[in-house]
Amino acid sequence: MTVTRKIIPVCLICLLLAMFISALSSAAVESRGTTEIVAEIDDYVKKNMEVNHISGASLAIAYGKDLLYTQGYGAYSDGRKITATTSFPIASLSKSMTALAVLQLADKGLIGLDAPYDSYFSDISPADDRVNRITIRHLLNQTSGLNDNVNPDMTKSAQFQSLQEIKKSLDLVTLANVPGETYSYHNPNYQFLALLVEQISGQRFSEYLNDHIFAPLRMNDTFSVSTTKQINENHTIPQGHYLLLGKPISTAEPLWFIDGPAGVISTAEDMAKWMRAQYDPRLLSPSLMEQYHAAGQHATYGMGWLASNDNDWGRTISHSGIFWTYKAEETVYLEKRLGITMMFDTGMNAFVDYSAFVRGITQIVDGGKAEISLINSRNMEITMILLMAGTLFWGGYSFYRLKKNKNRLTANRRKLIFASVRTLFPVLVLLFLSPILSFIGGGRVVPWNGIWMTMPSLILWLVILSLVNIVSLICRCCRQA
Repeated sequence: MTVTRKIIPVCLICLLLAMFISALSSAAVESRGTTEIVAEIDDYVKKNMEVNHISGASLAIAYGKDLLYTQGYGAYSDGRKITATTSFPIASLSKSMTALAVLQLADKGLIGLDAPYDSYFSDISPADDRVNRITIRHLLNQTSGLNDNVNPDMTKSAQFQSLQEIKKSLDLVTLANVPGETYSYHNPNYQFLALLVEQISGQRFSEYLNDHIFAPLRMNDTFSVSTTKQINENHTIPQGHYLLLGKPISTAEPLWFIDGPAGVISTAEDMAKWMRAQYDPRLLSPSLMEQYHAAGQHATYGMGWLASNDNDWGRTISHSGIFWTYKAEETVYLEKRLGITMMFDTGMNAFVDYSAFVRGITQIVDGGKAEISLINSRNMEITMILLMAGTLFWGGYSFYRLKKNKNRLTANRRKLIFASVRTLFPVLVLLFLSPILSFIGGGRVVPWNGIWMTMPSLILWLVILSLVNIVSLICRCCRQA
């Protein structure tokens, strides 16, 4: 009996010691695995930034309650290092926050999602009766019947300065579509929602966001602005850039009223908290949270999110944020409890696939390997430079042949007509580039300064090609005469 009594404590001690050693081993393996994942992510992000000529970025990864990784890459123009607490404009990622503010008011019974928008404003008197049928849900789902053609946004010459000014546009506008029938992405939809938050809450929109969303989530470095001028004047935010032949050119963000659809400034650390709130909800009832993350009736766009159901990753919500000198990407895999946000100090560019950063990081977290795409800014800009050089060489060679063959009979009339059409084609593309991009972009109307900053090398090539063709055509016409 005595021996047994001695053996039992020894066995218990050995068992506890074994469990402790096992726990330490598991923690070490887990720590080593996380360290390797983070190192691979950093390496991938840095290489992808390098081939795309991106000078600065910030990353946030939220993964359940165990992994929370944030990192800054690059530096300010004055040499200051970009960190996880560096402020970045998140542009249209702001829409999900505006939508949450509206849903909070609905949760309290202060508004109805299917109530007419103008029922909350006594001073709206629209010329188009269909405006009276726009509901709050229509605005959230981007099915209000408004679009950039009938209600200018970025191309508006005199930009609004406050939310109170935007009500006038509803009195004057003629809707492009019947409310609730057609999806059309339109930033002012979310300006009207921000104005509604002010009307119902009695607070400035920026104050409401801070008191009811940012503060409860401890997003202490996140705030909202009304215009891009406030971004340009804030020196805690890295200078934005556009890419010209692969070189980042620092410039001010063009003036634009962004309160509601695109005005939030945040950090990687705060965005990690924001993403965790999506799969660990605290700010909304479960029933409205379900609607918040659901797709709309006419598109995958729901309430400030693009909602989808991936075969491998389950329910997914995402959004991108686009300025001419800044970019942001966000994806949250609700069932996997994984969220990834990246913010960049370089704007929208035809040759940069910003969403590839999030896809690559997702693959790494999932145990796969992320590859750098061959279609990147460096390779595409080299291609464009060669194309420009080739166009100039072809133009010079064509002019040389015309001079060399000056005594020969010129082309017949049919060939001359064909040459004229070929010559005018790049000119016509340049002249109609804005409506072409509007058609491709689903009705978004883009200003010319934005087009230039998005695709400068393409525009330069079209200009060179047009000039070469015009000179060649003039020479042919003179020869024909």
